[in-house]
Amino acid sequence: MRPRQARLADVAWTGTSAVPDDSLFDPVTPPYVALDVEIPSDVRQIEPIVNLVTEHCRSLHLTRRQCSLNIPVALSEALSNAIISGNKEDPRKHVRLRATISDRALVFDVVDEGGGFDMASVVHDPTTSQYIEQEDGRGVFLMRQLMDRVEQFRGPHHVVRLTLNR
Repeated sequence: MRPRQARLADVAWTGTSAVPDDSLFDPVTPPYVALDVEIPSDVRQIEPIVNLVTEHCRSLHLTRRQCSLNIPVALSEALSNAIISGNKEDPRKHVRLRATISDRALVFDVVDEGGGFDMASVVHDPTTSQYIEQEDGRGVFLMRQLMDRVEQFRGPHHVVRLTLNR
């Protein structure tokens, strides 16, 4: 069965309870899944989803910089990597975005259907003269600079987890 394509109108911020495996979550106040949406591998889907997340982020009492810069840029990079590099822009493949919120952190899991790549191997600074002309590596660099933690998990799907401490 093919997953249903999400439309922005179908996306809702919910209070569904979930307890991910993450030490950043406070066991006293359980985290909750605020957003869980699947989008087609189409770069035109990035902006509406990032805008939705950015709008909601303001209600979480995050700083203006976090809502206007850190989250939108890092999330846009992760989604575009998933669509372009992970799923090779294959319209039959999808990307899932799951946002989990706790008192201590906001966590985004971006899941694609590709094999992934070794993010740990991307260690260069694209702003140095040696790498300034290269196009690759900038997205990972930006995610690492703007988020408190960037992790990668491989299994049946490729997952990039972005964590922003609150």
